[in-house]
Amino acid sequence: MITILAAIAGLAVAVPAAAQFYSDSVLFLKAVKDRNGTDATDLLNKPGSTVVNSRDITSGETGLHVVVDRRDLTWTRWLIQEGGNPNIADNRGRTPLIAAAEIGFLEGVEALIAGGARVDVANQTGETPLIAAVHSRNTQLMEILLRAGADPDWADNTGRSARDYAALRGVPPRILSIIDSTQTTDGAAASRVYGPVF
Repeated sequence: MITILAAIAGLAVAVPAAAQFYSDSVLFLKAVKDRNGTDATDLLNKPGSTVVNSRDITSGETGLHVVVDRRDLTWTRWLIQEGGNPNIADNRGRTPLIAAAEIGFLEGVEALIAGGARVDVANQTGETPLIAAVHSRNTQLMEILLRAGADPDWADNTGRSARDYAALRGVPPRILSIIDSTQTTDGAAASRVYGPVF
């Protein structure tokens, strides 16, 4: 009986000790996945904390990927406000903006762009958010991305651009007309500036 009690007591001590082996990054991503704002805030507020851009070691996803995939606008805005980088790609080359575009999460796309997401970044297949919008015939998403300066002539790995896909047989003419309507008076696409402007 004493041996059993000693084993149980040893387990009780071992559980908290095992929890110490989890890094703050792992705990932060778990808090984000569990929608545990208290734990996430506590980890973010630790002195010198950089957990907001922690990446899952198996998928490469950040907290922003997690909240975008679940279409959670509140958490998306909060993580951006806390310094979440919207331009970190996961292991498949997907940034949170690409993920939001793929699922048609319009509010998330707008929040990510406002938070500094680059609109002409591509995944492993070379597909940009605008190409994803053309494939899904999501005209609202196309308009948001084009207003933000997305390049309709950026080609994917097959050599086709959003404009090329929009011009394919069977695609409603309105898709191409949305792209064409973003041209400036001199015929050049609207210009974009990334990085600091001095």
